Amino acid sequence: MKPIYQFLISSTMVLMGCNPKNKTTEANKAGTEINQKIITFADFKKIKGVDNVQEVPFQLFTRLDSVQFFVSPDKNAAHLKMAYNKLDNYYGFEELGDFYSIHYSINNNISNSIEAFVLKSEFTASFDLTLKGINLSEIRSSTLKESQDFKNKSFNKYGTITEVSEQEFKTASTNRINEVLVKNPKIKLKDGNWIYADNGKETMITQHEAVSTEEGTLSNEYIGQSPSLHLEIFKENSDETAVSYYTFYNVKSLANFEISTDSYPQILPGKNRISYISSNNDVGSDFAISQYTAQNHNLETLLYINFTNFKIGDETQAFWKDDKTFYAEVYPTNSAAAKGKKQKAAFIKIQLKDNLF
Repeated sequence: MKPIYQFLISSTMVLMGCNPKNKTTEANKAGTEINQKIITFADFKKIKGVDNVQEVPFQLFTRLDSVQFFVSPDKNAAHLKMAYNKLDNYYGFEELGDFYSIHYSINNNISNSIEAFVLKSEFTASFDLTLKGINLSEIRSSTLKESQDFKNKSFNKYGTITEVSEQEFKTASTNRINEVLVKNPKIKLKDGNWIYADNGKETMITQHEAVSTEEGTLSNEYIGQSPSLHLEIFKENSDETAVSYYTFYNVKSLANFEISTDSYPQILPGKNRISYISSNNDVGSDFAISQYTAQNHNLETLLYINFTNFKIGDETQAFWKDDKTFYAEVYPTNSAAAKGKKQKAAFIKIQLKDNLF
């Protein structure tokens, strides 16, 4: 009987020892949750606001309805839940483990700015943006021949646009049908001027330097000749603005530029069509197709589209696989490289409807 009695006493002591401990743990847990500190913007470090976006290492974007601001890069640190406002700017300055450090202007007031820490899981940095979830078909305006349309906001009226793999882009590029621009040996730079030299006769095309226009001083870079259109193509660059465009010159006519495109041209031989795709300085990207008429040296717009949700990568690599299928390298609208970080390139395929023109 004695061993059994000792066993009962030991069991009772164990049970009595366990219950108070469990209750204490639960009580402490409840107390921690109840006593969680409520913080305000006053708990964050005050800083000088961002007055030059160009000096910001990277920007952050979110698709959540609310995000969390932490006072330090620690998941257990005090934090503030913030409703997402599409007008707010989240300027990223550093990566710290699972966090980004940001500079945030309260109510967009630069003089009232704080440093906060946000979870990487709630944001995407500008260099990590992709086309996932983006409506590629969204447009701001369009023109079909001479008919402008500011009401239709979808490219579906004219065709389809889809994201494709880099492998598809590269494979399709081996079968491109737009012509390769080649240098004309008769076009030469002489004493700072571009000239066309033929049978001992020299015709000045344009001044290479110090051409004054409304957009500033221009300089010209010779790109090459369109073998099918017999046009010489130059890239005009402004020294005072970021503006550049491509001009076409017919050496058989007067020595001046009469037609141009806003970006590197893709020329379809046989159809006399000239297209380009470029980033729009205001919203998204421009895609345009024009018909060239040799008789009057004129370009007639067949189609113009202002896409809203992406910018253009290397415009010289855009191409036509056939006369209805166009490929280009693009980036999400807010995408940007950062120190040691490259943008994530994407690739699109535009397919026009049959008999669109």
